[in-house]
Amino acid sequence: MMVIRPIQKDDMPSLYRLAEQTGVGFTSLIADEAILERKINASLESFSKKNLNQPGNEDYLFVLEDTETGNVVGTTGLLAAVGLEEPFYSYHIGTTTHSSRELGVHNIHPTLVLNNDYTGFSEVCTLFLEEGYRHSKNGQLLSKSRFMFLAQFPERFTEKIFAEMRGVCDENGLSPLWESLGKHFFSIDFERADELTALGSKQFIAELMPNNPVYVNLLPESARAVLGKVHEKTAPARHLLEQEGFRYENYVDIFDGGPTIEARIPDIRAVRESRLCLSSIGTPKDRAEGTHYLISNAKLEDFRCILIQRSTPPSSSLVLSDEEAKQLKVDYKDPIRIVELSPHARR
Repeated sequence: MMVIRPIQKDDMPSLYRLAEQTGVGFTSLIADEAILERKINASLESFSKKNLNQPGNEDYLFVLEDTETGNVVGTTGLLAAVGLEEPFYSYHIGTTTHSSRELGVHNIHPTLVLNNDYTGFSEVCTLFLEEGYRHSKNGQLLSKSRFMFLAQFPERFTEKIFAEMRGVCDENGLSPLWESLGKHFFSIDFERADELTALGSKQFIAELMPNNPVYVNLLPESARAVLGKVHEKTAPARHLLEQEGFRYENYVDIFDGGPTIEARIPDIRAVRESRLCLSSIGTPKDRAEGTHYLISNAKLEDFRCILIQRSTPPSSSLVLSDEEAKQLKVDYKDPIRIVELSPHARR
């Protein structure tokens, strides 16, 4: 069975192994022990905070564990509010108009405008799954389990939430947008800029990046073509978020041009449609086939989420097998949250 749980200190070797597989442009998971240790400690502290009624600088990091082997094979995360300590930058693709009545010319030009519009908002982040486990709906479990946590603890997050998606770069880690724009102002390579961002060192962006709008038409075609596009390995992650209601609103990453997509938490399908019921423990009669459901407990530090199958929709109670109850860390009549994995899951 695969189970989502909060990261623990002894998961460091597994997290480092996952970070080694991410590649250039995956700024939220860098293969650096000091950075990863800080992430783990920040997550442990965040989960330990009780009675929060508004989001702060909390960083919740989850892992996907294969209970048969004990191996950690994926990770995913939530940030309660970005930009509270370090500026959070993005480009907004807007338009500017130039016209001449005398010449009869009216031109509309797309522009990139540097901004901090997402400051203070929550973020879904750090989604990565080992290649050998990209099957059996593990990717959906890893991605959508976060929405069960959001549904259970909405007071810890802002009403709007967003996700920065990794942009396009080639097999050598070169970003067309960076090569055409960023490197002329920063005088460092794309990978080094990503590393600095992962370290939380973002002041250099404000110091070196021009505040004036950048005219998109002045960029080479290779750079224009990647604005709002995702890395090929990130396309499934974007699809899963858009399936839940996330939308692209013309914000892109300042380094690689990857899209930022956003949603109101109450509008996210898994949040909106999830509901609480009571657990019962026994032998489910209809678990062999049927619809896939996400099931989570209602706990904070001991949060757990798994995937089950049932042929009939659960009612006010749900019969769990001994193994399902064990992995969820629930007893008889404990509250559990349930939602259909996907409106398309049964097709």
